[in-house]
Amino acid sequence: MTYNINNKGYYGEFGGAYIPEMLYPNVEELRQNYLKIMAEPSFKQEFDQLLKDYVGRPSPLYFAKRLSEKYNTKIYLKREDLNHTGAHKVNNTIGQILMAQRLGKTRIIAETGAGQHGVATATVCALMGLKCIVYMGEIDIARQAPNVARMKMLGAEVRPALSGSRTLKDATNEAIRDWINNPVDTHYIIGSVVGPHPYPDMVARFQAVVSKEIQWQLKDKENTTKPDYVIACVGGGSNAAGAFYHYLEDTSVNLIAVEAAGKGVNSGESAATSALGREGIIHGSKTLLMQTNDGQITEPYSISAGLDYPGVGPMHAHLFKSGRAEFISITDDEAMIAGLELSQLEGIIPAIESSHALAIFDQKQFKPNDIVVINLSGRGDKDLKNYIDYFKL
Repeated sequence: MTYNINNKGYYGEFGGAYIPEMLYPNVEELRQNYLKIMAEPSFKQEFDQLLKDYVGRPSPLYFAKRLSEKYNTKIYLKREDLNHTGAHKVNNTIGQILMAQRLGKTRIIAETGAGQHGVATATVCALMGLKCIVYMGEIDIARQAPNVARMKMLGAEVRPALSGSRTLKDATNEAIRDWINNPVDTHYIIGSVVGPHPYPDMVARFQAVVSKEIQWQLKDKENTTKPDYVIACVGGGSNAAGAFYHYLEDTSVNLIAVEAAGKGVNSGESAATSALGREGIIHGSKTLLMQTNDGQITEPYSISAGLDYPGVGPMHAHLFKSGRAEFISITDDEAMIAGLELSQLEGIIPAIESSHALAIFDQKQFKPNDIVVINLSGRGDKDLKNYIDYFKL
């Protein structure tokens, strides 16, 4: 069995491009060109150069000494929180803005939940001088105010999504509508490994820089390129796709995807897609999706704005169904406590998304010699208000 995408745009039975006819030319143009463009030496050089000089890569692989002592195993943190803009999201937006330029697009749209992808998109649009419109759910605009301010300061227009749950799913719907209405000059920078083919594969390839670095950094620190475990939080799943990418086919490396259980998997307020999802189609791809018996999408919930998506990317749906990755659900409370613990043990305040991945040590035991790499996907600045309110700081 393979865990990579096939030439029809599927991971196993998940993926594809289920799109309205009006979007077909846009998606098809991208599908026909993305691999060709990414293989061009000039593209690779510009991408690598910007990651180095603008984003600040490689991000460190940090041995968390006190955390390791507490849980009696070797814990390494892949410090994506140290990237320019504060998360892994910028790896993909740099790649996609270069792609858009080569396809002759002059207007960029994006969706965002926690705001990190919106900030990363606004950042690269400012860098390249392109018009930027970011769709964001009205609720997320309220709970991620600092990121909204950043986007506006970078010159982007932030448009609220006022329908449905007024969160990430609805922002995505609005962005797709915009794209249908502006097919010629607009490129849609999707922020996760979701959407119609080729987006899940393209985003995963741009994020694969994460696992590529882990390989050589571990060689340097532990004299092996292979950790025993790679752990990452999953909403749509781009940071996990990046951390897993170079290990997908190597089954000696265990992959753990951590989802948001919200107030409990069966509480009715959750975003644990693997536990609650069934096969369905959302935003252009076939995947696992939280839905009612008659196929209506269930509103997800998580304290983390970046994880409350009702589905999961098709790569992760396949990893789950095939058993290649273990999926663990973490509640709001468990995540918040883990975030505070990392802050006080290592002096690193993580994004609440990343805190979900850090919370698994109470659920899963590791051996003293296990090498456990956690993708620390973002920093906690944007979540300080949530932390303050939760812990009454």
